[in-house]
Amino acid sequence: MTQIMNTEEIKQVIPNRYPIYYMDQVIQLVPGETITAVKNVTVNEDFMQGNFPEDPHMPGTLILEALAQAGSILILKSPQFAGQTAYIGGIDKAQFIEKVRAGDVLHLQFTITKIKGNVGRADAVATVAGKTTACCCFTFIVGAK
Repeated sequence: MTQIMNTEEIKQVIPNRYPIYYMDQVIQLVPGETITAVKNVTVNEDFMQGNFPEDPHMPGTLILEALAQAGSILILKSPQFAGQTAYIGGIDKAQFIEKVRAGDVLHLQFTITKIKGNVGRADAVATVAGKTTACCCFTFIVGAK
């Protein structure tokens, strides 16, 4: 697993910061095509402290947010969109399959399937140890900062 981008390099690309920053590293990046990023889930996460006290796990909506952040990196590292801002235009076919718990290493894959102008579609899949935890299709829009 080769690291392509670390947290400081990622912060130069996307505006997200604590407490809603879910990127630890990028391990694969093909601009304009696909990205795989990693989020190390820990017990110290704010969402682990009280969201599900009897069954602490990462909420599905935050898994989708992590996928969107990975997608933003991919989009903004693509030459035609450098220096712009990526927005979620829609989320379709979201499925939450397995819980993500403290100690899990969440792999976030975002693959652009269609792009026309500043609007595109992408398939996104989150996995832990090779098992799918969540997936969806994103519509994204890219605009000026």
